[in-house]
Amino acid sequence: MTRTILILLIGFLSSMVAGCSDTNLTHDIPLVPRPAQMVPGSGNYLFSGKTVFAVENEEQAEVARGFIALFTRAAGFTPKLTVGDDAEKGNVRFQTDATLKSEAYTLEVSPKEIIIEASDAKGFFYALQTIRQLLPAAIEKEEVADKKVKWSIPAVSIQDEPRFGYRALLLDAARYFIPKENVLRIIDCMAMLKINTLHFHLTDDNGWRVEIKKYPRLTEVGAWRVDRTGLPFPARRNPEPGEPTPVGGFYTQEDIKEMVAYAAERQIEVVPEIDVPAHSNSALAAYPHFACPVVKEYIGVLPGLGGRNSEIIYCAGNDSVYTFLQDVMDEIMALFPSRYIHIGGDEARKTYWGKCPLCQARMKKEKLANEEDLQGYFMKRMSEYVRGKGREVIGWDELTNSSFLPEDVIVLGWQGYGQAALKAAEQGHRFIMTPARIMYLIRYQGPQWFEPLTYFGNNTLKDVYDYEPVQKDWKPEYADLLMGVQACMWTEFCNKPEDVDYLVFPRLAALAEVAWTQPEKKDWASFLKGMDSFNEHLAAKGIAYARSMYNIQHTVKPEDGALNVTLECIRPDVEIRYTVDGSKPTAASPLYEQPLVVKDARTINAATFAGGEQMGKILTLPVHWNKATAKPLLGNKANEAVLSNGIRGSLKQTDFEWCCWTRNDRFSFTVDLLQKEKMNTLTIGCITNYGMGVHKPKSIKVAVSDDQATYRDINELKYTPEEIFREGTFVEDLSVDMRGTVARYVRVTVEGAGECPFNHVRPGQKSRVYFDELIIE
Repeated sequence: MTRTILILLIGFLSSMVAGCSDTNLTHDIPLVPRPAQMVPGSGNYLFSGKTVFAVENEEQAEVARGFIALFTRAAGFTPKLTVGDDAEKGNVRFQTDATLKSEAYTLEVSPKEIIIEASDAKGFFYALQTIRQLLPAAIEKEEVADKKVKWSIPAVSIQDEPRFGYRALLLDAARYFIPKENVLRIIDCMAMLKINTLHFHLTDDNGWRVEIKKYPRLTEVGAWRVDRTGLPFPARRNPEPGEPTPVGGFYTQEDIKEMVAYAAERQIEVVPEIDVPAHSNSALAAYPHFACPVVKEYIGVLPGLGGRNSEIIYCAGNDSVYTFLQDVMDEIMALFPSRYIHIGGDEARKTYWGKCPLCQARMKKEKLANEEDLQGYFMKRMSEYVRGKGREVIGWDELTNSSFLPEDVIVLGWQGYGQAALKAAEQGHRFIMTPARIMYLIRYQGPQWFEPLTYFGNNTLKDVYDYEPVQKDWKPEYADLLMGVQACMWTEFCNKPEDVDYLVFPRLAALAEVAWTQPEKKDWASFLKGMDSFNEHLAAKGIAYARSMYNIQHTVKPEDGALNVTLECIRPDVEIRYTVDGSKPTAASPLYEQPLVVKDARTINAATFAGGEQMGKILTLPVHWNKATAKPLLGNKANEAVLSNGIRGSLKQTDFEWCCWTRNDRFSFTVDLLQKEKMNTLTIGCITNYGMGVHKPKSIKVAVSDDQATYRDINELKYTPEEIFREGTFVEDLSVDMRGTVARYVRVTVEGAGECPFNHVRPGQKSRVYFDELIIE
């Protein structure tokens, strides 16, 4: 240890003499997550068949063997391994330093030798993962690489330890069954990034994915659903009795054991989640008597959101439900030796509990004030059973809705920015942060015009990287209760393994940086270089990671009778080149340096470039022009600016070109044409996204004024429910005959369609209106 400190000190002093900062030096050694301390040396260490790994004991030997196997496959040679007495004779030496924390390590690389110090197997393993990232990406190949590859790494001295002890990725295998081979590959990539926990979401309304021998129908029935893959997840209708159920799959208990062992070899703990009391339609399809007796609907495995069928949950008043779940937990705990068991607790609507005589009797017997406390009772009872088996319990942050929390439960904060988890912290409970607004990988990871369809807004690579879980307004004790952070890969929009890979990578590298690296050590430019190097390893493993980080996000705002076009890319190391004549941009096209000012109709094309090579997709931005374009909307509401910015929206209503309103029952907006204009037609672009409850309104009324005081009605559009609630995702231009009217101000008043009808996939939900452009001609 003393020798390590001395070398680091010498390196640091040398860097100071050279006038270089630590940040500048580490740019040349790409690693993610970024180590706590790193000082480059001179030269390189070259691995070969003559390299000898010398370790002190068999536990260290197991760690070394996994790393040596990489060379056997990809390099065509196998370094030697010695254990025990000959430890001092190796080129790569493991040395125990009991003063280091668990998972911490020091790594000294010189042209002659490599010395690794750690206090446990985890630390030695993570040191080897650092070396793995420094090796050529060909180390990931399953066959022998080109003989020209030099298996060397740069000389460097590193001291490293994680910021958080809990660093996790959730994989949702319930909504889309992820094949075992792909799970194993993701686990290996997690290990490279020093992520130490796989939260395995194994059960949900859409599938039961783990074999339970005592209840075989859970996989015979619950693992399979009807084929609705031709529709987006939220637009899928529920199954009908007797429909074939060809879509799905499950892991046998042998599969689970293999994945758990594979993860353990890579210092990853697999935490299973059996979601209760909600998200349980797959189990109830197999064993419907565990639902409340007042449920009369057909219970099937849901292919989508499920509408009101998602309200069918386990009966809290039926003792056989608890016996069933305890039996399930017994087999789960036998398969997963993890310290933690996740028991769900999220999004449980209490519709049937309120009507169920068994549930109401339970509330009376237990003196429970309401159905939220009944869920608290349910979760407490399950938690006590799991804790009685020597395990710790994790649950989603809805557990805080009850007036009491299960004893010592760990709360996973997901809603919004995870604030609900602080309610648990206030009561002294440990918590983990996975805020949906930032850490849900199902959200768009780049400019939406280029991305496959999913939900909601953006969680870009930069958004994940910038996340700081410990907020300035927290009470000091909250930080002490924060165990770590997690990203969640929900799979509603995944239909093949490549879809999962695309959404996970490379954002998983940003999670790793948040979880491992201290905030003051983070550096975006350094991270990008480390991530680029890691991405080369992904490519060598056959993983097609997303390149969304190279795409351009546009913002077009009306200003002084013109349009200001802002083009942005989250990578500062690329150039944006553009054209305004409709031609494709090249590396020789004009360099974007400031917002473009547009005063007429034209098409802007732009793309990112680095070293003369096009890096991202071409952004094609047709700017349309009409009498309302670039004109102000009264009230200067930020959301309404897109109505006159000349840009049409895509088929994604969250792409920042669609305007929506908080109140959809009735709203209006007014455009000032700045002078009297003759108007023949007024057209509004309107999107329908049936699965998300986005529909055109019941009516659109247009009025005009010359003085902004007195308005006269001109025309009105009205739509029937059949016209409004059409299925599909499409854009319509809704046109009003303006009859040659001459006026300066135009007011549009809209009446929403109200609730989605009973036969809708979102029955009873308020429908929403989205407009993209106001066109006056």
